[in-house]
Amino acid sequence: MPADPATPAHTPAPLLDPRADIVELTAAIVDIESVSGNERALADAVEQALRIHGPHLEVIRDGDTVIARTHRGLDQRVVLAGHLDTVPVAGNLPSSRRSRKGREELVGRGTCDMKGGVAVLLRLAVEADAAPMDLTWIFYDHEEVAAADNSLTRIAAEHPEYLAGDFAILGEPTSAGVEGGCKGTMKLAVTARGVAAHSARDWVGDNAIHHLAPVLQRLAAYEARRAVIDGLEYREALNAVAITGGIAGNVIPDHARIDVNYRFAPDTTAAQAEAHVRQVLEGLDVEIEVFDSAEGALPGLDTAPARAFLAALGDDVRVDAKQGWTDVSRFAALGVPAVNFGPGDPLLAHTDDEHVPIEDLHRALEALRRFLTA
Repeated sequence: MPADPATPAHTPAPLLDPRADIVELTAAIVDIESVSGNERALADAVEQALRIHGPHLEVIRDGDTVIARTHRGLDQRVVLAGHLDTVPVAGNLPSSRRSRKGREELVGRGTCDMKGGVAVLLRLAVEADAAPMDLTWIFYDHEEVAAADNSLTRIAAEHPEYLAGDFAILGEPTSAGVEGGCKGTMKLAVTARGVAAHSARDWVGDNAIHHLAPVLQRLAAYEARRAVIDGLEYREALNAVAITGGIAGNVIPDHARIDVNYRFAPDTTAAQAEAHVRQVLEGLDVEIEVFDSAEGALPGLDTAPARAFLAALGDDVRVDAKQGWTDVSRFAALGVPAVNFGPGDPLLAHTDDEHVPIEDLHRALEALRRFLTA
C-alpha cells in the first residue's frame, strides 16, 4: 500500500560508529540536528549504535530517551547520563574544525552543550563491558526547556528504577574537571496592575509599568549571597530577565510584568528561595507567582563512589561548584549523589561560537575510561 501523502516519511537514523575516533564521533552526533522537541533522529541513531555495538547491554527506548544497562550482579551501580537536545541553531551547523591560538577546536551547535559529552558516553557504553561496577547509560531528551518537560521528570515518576544507582555522572561541560552539585533555579512573574487610559490624558489612568520601577531598583541593589558548602563556593544570583507591558504607543498600560530568575545555593530549598524573593520585594504593590522551579543538589563528593571517581581522575583534576542548574538535582532527589563531568567550557554553552577543544574530548574520554577500568 502506498504511503499516505499527508504523513511525512520518517528519515532513517544516520549510522553512528561509537568506536570511531572521538572527534569524528562527536562531529557525527553534532551534525544530527536535535533542537529540543526534535531529538527523534538522534535518539534513533544512538539506540541503533547501542544495539549493534553493545551486546552486553540491555537497551530500552522510552520516548526519545535511550537507556542501556549492564546486569552483572556487581556491588555498585554507576549511572552516566547526557542530554541529546540543544538550544536552537544559530547558523552554526554543520560542525567544522579550526585551529586557533595553538589549539584544535570542533565548532558547532551542541559541541559543548553537550554532544561532546554524549560522544564520550556513547563510546564508553560499548567499550566498558568489563567495568568493576554495573553501569546504566541514559541519553535523554528535553533538557534545554522547562523542567516539567524534561524526560527525566517523567522517568523519575514512572520508572525510578532506571535512574537508581550508587553514584551518577552527568556529561555536562566542565572543561574535563569536576563540578559538584548544582544551584537551584526559580522563575517568578512579578506583575503590577494599573488603569488603562489615553496617553494624552494620563491623569485618568495609572501606569503599571511605572509601578515596576521599585522592583528594578531593589533587584539592581541586591547583594547576592556566597555559600561555601563542602569547600565549594556557590554564588547566588537574582536578576530581572524579561519585561513585558503595554499594547500601543498611545495607551497607558494597565498591567506590566517582570520575569525574575533566582539561582540559589543547594543548601536552600525551593520553598525557602520563594520566601526570600518575596522578602526582597516586600511592601511593593505587585503580585508574585512562581512559574518554574527546580531544587539544587549538594556536592556529594564525600561518598565512597565519588572518592573513587576523583582518585581515578588524578590529583591534578580541578574541582569546583556547579554555578548553573543541571540534572544532578534529579539524581540527588532520588538519593543518588551526582557530579558534572564532561568536555567543553560551560561559558560557551548556548553561544553562537559554541565549540569544544579537541584536547577536552580526549581528556574526558581517557579520564572516564580510567574510572571504568580501575
